[in-house]
Amino acid sequence: MPVRVLPRDRPHERIAVSTSRYLFTSESVSMGHPDKVADQISDAVLDFCLKTDPASRVACETLVTTDLAVVAGEITTKAPLTRQAVDALVRDVITEIGYVAKDQAEREEIGFTADACQIDCRLHAQSPHISQGVDVGGAGDQGLMFGFACDETPTLMPLPIDLAHRLVANHADMRKTGKLKWLRPDAKSQVTVEYNTDGTPHRIHTVVLSTQHTREVMTTQDGKDYFTDDARQIIIDQLIRPTLETDRKDLIKGKLVMIPPGQKAPSLGENDIACHINPTGCFLQGGPHGDCGLTGRKIIVDTYGGRGRHGGGAFSGKDPTKVDRSAAYICRYIAKNIVKAGLARECEVQLSYAIGYPDPLNIWVNTNGTAKVPETKLIELIRTHFELTPKGIIGSLDLRRPIYRESARHGHFGRELPQFSWEKTDKAEALRKAAGV
Repeated sequence: MPVRVLPRDRPHERIAVSTSRYLFTSESVSMGHPDKVADQISDAVLDFCLKTDPASRVACETLVTTDLAVVAGEITTKAPLTRQAVDALVRDVITEIGYVAKDQAEREEIGFTADACQIDCRLHAQSPHISQGVDVGGAGDQGLMFGFACDETPTLMPLPIDLAHRLVANHADMRKTGKLKWLRPDAKSQVTVEYNTDGTPHRIHTVVLSTQHTREVMTTQDGKDYFTDDARQIIIDQLIRPTLETDRKDLIKGKLVMIPPGQKAPSLGENDIACHINPTGCFLQGGPHGDCGLTGRKIIVDTYGGRGRHGGGAFSGKDPTKVDRSAAYICRYIAKNIVKAGLARECEVQLSYAIGYPDPLNIWVNTNGTAKVPETKLIELIRTHFELTPKGIIGSLDLRRPIYRESARHGHFGRELPQFSWEKTDKAEALRKAAGV
């Protein structure tokens, strides 16, 4: 690929001038990221309610910051959701994530631990005016929802977000198993993929991985704290390289090159993969102590990493009568089955709803020119083969179950777990036959 010559002091930068390929980037965040801590708490409350009372109406929001978790929202349930129960749920989530300390010094350094944080519960009942429309099968809110699928990966997810999710999931595994004892829960990943003009991935271009850590892998230079280059290389060798090789070894076409912050960057070959590890220099303070976390603030991470549109509604803490969540799940289910059926290489689906009204106001499909049948035909197939009312979505995907806490980390889509019914492709054969393909 032709590359513009850059000044000698910026050899790590590569600006493509060829129009034959393009770059696309997606990010993910770990289970210990403050926004994801909030999401997991909200979904833990939802699961608690659904486990006892599948008809629970839940809209739970969480805020986390230094030594504080605030749980608020509107909930109508028969479950024993006392303040004591909420307190126990919150501490259980924080413990599972890994914000625990062995002594007071570590507790103060982390700034947000399961045993020491304060929990403020501000939950109350849902408005009866909303209930009167939902009780008869209407949507729990107005809004527009999207679903997306493409054939870039076995899970029919876009490659950049798929790799980004796997990096933070593997980061969590290495931390929890003790393979890298100096990792702490907060982390972010970002992957840039270079694509051919036909939309197929050409190679992995850049990886960014920021991870919270202990003092064990810190050094001091000119009075400033830094994450060591040795630790950066361990992240590349033990986390990034194995993740990329497991998923798409064929797209590693050059060396993985560490870009050290604040130092002269090494020269990069045309196909080398630039790896930015803790590019600010140090990441000792993280989690809710480093940044305030809120439920629903990582909606692009939760979905497709910027590939395909997003209707704007968050998922976590919402029961399935809220079409923000359930309709987004059915849109993914539809899109995935269309791609699995071979009717298109990629598919984006939109549904929209009015509060209290059961049927979708519209069905829209976009295959970016990859469909084997007209998109109008795909819409007919959707109407025939999928339940699209809130009641129908809940029933067909069996959504009144306590399955949501797991979805609040490492992405709602692309993980074929038994409880994630929206990831099934059981309609693909019927769609293929009905389309005559």
